[in-house]
Amino acid sequence: MAEIVGAYFTSHVPAIGGAIHKGLQQEPYWKPFFDGFHKVHEWLAQVKPDVAIVFNNDHGLNFFLDKMPTFAVGAAAEYHNADEGWGLPIYKPFAGHTELSWHIINSLVEDEFDITTCQKMLVDHALSIPFELAWPDVEAWPVKIVPFAINTVQHPLPSAKRCLALGQAVNRALQSWTGDERIVIIGTGGLSHQLDGERAGFINRDYDTFCMDNLSVDPAALTKDSIHEMVRKAGTQGVEVLNWIAARGALGQAPVQEIHRNYHIPISNTAAATMLMEPA
Repeated sequence: MAEIVGAYFTSHVPAIGGAIHKGLQQEPYWKPFFDGFHKVHEWLAQVKPDVAIVFNNDHGLNFFLDKMPTFAVGAAAEYHNADEGWGLPIYKPFAGHTELSWHIINSLVEDEFDITTCQKMLVDHALSIPFELAWPDVEAWPVKIVPFAINTVQHPLPSAKRCLALGQAVNRALQSWTGDERIVIIGTGGLSHQLDGERAGFINRDYDTFCMDNLSVDPAALTKDSIHEMVRKAGTQGVEVLNWIAARGALGQAPVQEIHRNYHIPISNTAAATMLMEPA
């Protein structure tokens, strides 16, 4: 049986990629955020994962408003980044773990989740930037990936409760996998932010703290609000916390412990956060 070594959660703001590209990590605006990754690098070097299950959201490379799956799962041998118009470099391709992808897909369907299976899938900044943050300056990514794209863009959005259940179903699939890989769970996005409308620039430190305080010990606490209430508390784009909730579910229902947290505001009108968790 595969071993889940823990989980890594972080923001995926495109401006982070620009800061990396321009070498601005030690500038006063960016330093408090990037300093939060020293522990991440140490932890990943220690646990040495082989595979990453990544919960993120697509920003238009695969799906647009005319066709937006609630949950999409990658089943490709390789995933490529593409130009999104942010002026960022094209990031290295990612190797997929197709056998594990299909095992998870079949398990989710048997668990009565209606998903979109993608045998071709591009990955955007929501996946690439968290990898650049976690494994800077590597020639090739040290893990294979199974990517999930959760709709956080077009209403109706999935509920937080359903996203937690999705993650828990992924955990059940991993428990039945016969391989011996070391697996890290990754959740990307948020935390609170709104980039448009009358509340553009909105950040809610109290809600972010609530989410981080409960994610490890009581993830169900994050599922009690409706999606519309989450939008009110976190902002229209802050619902990307759904990715974090699904990733937490994939860690399973056994106790986990938070081993690192970093929170910095603002980065490009976003509350930027990073967390690490591992089995207790």
